[in-house]
Amino acid sequence: MPNLVSGEAFNDLFRAYRYTAWRLETRSFYGVMEENEPFQRWLTGDDSDIEWFKPWLSIMRDELATGKRMERVRIIDDPPSDYLRWELWGTPYNLGVGEDIRYLPRKHSVVDSLPDEDFWVFDSRTVARLHFDEDGNVLGAALSEDPAEVVRALQARDAAWHHALTFTEYMATRSA
Repeated sequence: MPNLVSGEAFNDLFRAYRYTAWRLETRSFYGVMEENEPFQRWLTGDDSDIEWFKPWLSIMRDELATGKRMERVRIIDDPPSDYLRWELWGTPYNLGVGEDIRYLPRKHSVVDSLPDEDFWVFDSRTVARLHFDEDGNVLGAALSEDPAEVVRALQARDAAWHHALTFTEYMATRSA
C-alpha cells in the first residue's frame, strides 16, 4: 500500500489548497468512524445533534470565506442507500458554508467512463486517491502530482460535473 496521508495531515490539505478542491464520491456507504454513532442515531429518526459535523463545517466555512472553492459530485443510487440518504439530509449544512455538492445518478451513462474510486483534486495539480478498509472506513489518501494521473482526474471531474445535478435539481427528481 502506498504512503497515506491521514488524520490532521489530511485535514491540512483543506487548509493548504489555494483555489479549488474537487471530489468524486463513488461509494454507496462510508464507514467513517467518527460518523458511525450519528448515522445510527439518524437511522432511528434522531437528527437533532450535529456536533460531530461542526469541525468539518468550521474548516470549510473558514477556508471558503477566503475565496476558495470546494465542489463534489456524489454518484447516487436509485433508490439511495441509507447512508446516501443520510448524506442528502446533511447536504444543506455543507451548502450553507459554501460547498457545492452535486449528484450524478449511478445509472447515467457517463458513470461508466469515470474512475471507480474516490479522489480529491486540489488546485488542478494534486490528486488525493482515498483508500478504505473493508468496512468503508477511510484509511487515508495517496497523493500524486503525476501529470497523467492529474489529467485523468480532471477529465473525470469535467465529465461528472457537466452531467451532475445540483442538490435542488436532484431533490426535485426524487419528489417527481
